[in-house]
Amino acid sequence: MSAITTVFEEMNARITNEKAKKINSTYLFDIGGDDGGKWFADLTKEAGPYIEKKDGEAKCTITVAKPEDWVAIATGKMNPTSAFMQGKIKVKGDMSLAMKLQTLLA
Repeated sequence: MSAITTVFEEMNARITNEKAKKINSTYLFDIGGDDGGKWFADLTKEAGPYIEKKDGEAKCTITVAKPEDWVAIATGKMNPTSAFMQGKIKVKGDMSLAMKLQTLLA
């Protein structure tokens, strides 16, 4: 199993119904590289799993070119704001939703 898959499975495990209801939106994670791919997070659903490896129409799209950068961000080894300022992470759509993501990574 790739590090990317592991990160998304761990995120899924940490999402509670309460967290999902607070955010109540959709995300698309577009991770580059051989182990990357598109991961759709539907936090409008009543129950998980909330994140699945598939494409979808989202209110906020997070694009990271290098898989190792996404793993570092998602595991707390790289600050998401710094990564954004350095151009390692790109956000399309609702920026306020991107800020709420930190509650899912914690």
